[in-house]
Amino acid sequence: MYLLRRISVARLLLLSVATIAIGVSATAIALALGSGAKPPAKPLAQAVHDALAGAKSGNSVQGYSASVKLTNHLVEGAQLATGGDGQTGAGALTSSPLLNGASGRLWVSADGRMRLELQAEKGDTQIVYDGQTVTMYDASSNTLYRYTPKNEGSGDKAKAAEPTGTGHEVPSVAKIEETLAEARKHAKLSEATPANVAGQPAYTVRVSPNESGSLIGGAELSFDAANGLPLRTAVYSSTSSAPVIELAASEVSYGPVSSSVFTITPPAGAKVEDLTLPSKSAGANSAKPDSASKPDVTTSGHGITSIGVLKAKSSGKSSSSSTENLPKVKIGSATASELRTELGTILTFERGGVRYVLAGAVQPAAVEALARGL
Repeated sequence: MYLLRRISVARLLLLSVATIAIGVSATAIALALGSGAKPPAKPLAQAVHDALAGAKSGNSVQGYSASVKLTNHLVEGAQLATGGDGQTGAGALTSSPLLNGASGRLWVSADGRMRLELQAEKGDTQIVYDGQTVTMYDASSNTLYRYTPKNEGSGDKAKAAEPTGTGHEVPSVAKIEETLAEARKHAKLSEATPANVAGQPAYTVRVSPNESGSLIGGAELSFDAANGLPLRTAVYSSTSSAPVIELAASEVSYGPVSSSVFTITPPAGAKVEDLTLPSKSAGANSAKPDSASKPDVTTSGHGITSIGVLKAKSSGKSSSSSTENLPKVKIGSATASELRTELGTILTFERGGVRYVLAGAVQPAAVEALARGL
């Protein structure tokens, strides 16, 4: 939580979007819908079982690559400051292909390593996961960001290196049905819809919230019917039928991927920033924290419509240039900056020496109403 207090809004957004992009690309190649062959209709549990069994029986692949196009409408229309030189603060954020969308290339190895390259006029963005560290290089700012999750044990590394199609036995249809039944207690889960994704026979599954009232409409995942590899993912808002974020492949090829693909060598003089998160054990082993400076994080509401509230001691500095061009709303005597996205709202303001940050996957009015009651 100390990181959340000190990180700028621009960097927080960039890190969030980068995390989303890494998760999207590491688990899927999104589609270019075609008119090719579709697999036969099957219940979801059967489709999942048969795909996994196919991978075990000889349909496994050693990796894949694709030409991709990222479409991102997450902060479309939001006003963000550009900074004095147009390449700092939110200026670097708004010029990033992660937010503007871009074409590029994706590689995924059988052991889970991933590389995504997105091309942009002001410089490419590269994101690599090598099995241990997530690295992002932004050419427009000549900056390399690195994040290594803690407690990365040797057993986990061994599992990461295990090729597709080996290891655990394929779960039975009954076991898969049991897992799906548990998942349906928490969200709506469709059956498997036959499709053809990037030229491959595939099944598409949609997950939607059980509760109404949020800006999250749902997500879709398509997987290869022959070997279970994810082929498409998309995230939807409840206010539109078009995806908010989608990664689309124009062509896919299966085959081994060279280890050299997953190495980034930035130019000389590149700035390197190592990102860290507080460990759970840090607070227990350190001296008693100062309650006056310790952030207070709470939630209001339940489920997907809940709103998170962070309260922390104000730094006393003036508002960041990354928020000065955002829409302003009055929260009592305070003036708040509000970032409105297709999937949620972030509101921040200061009052009485306290900084408030509210965030939720809901309309601005709901977040504003909660803020006025604080």
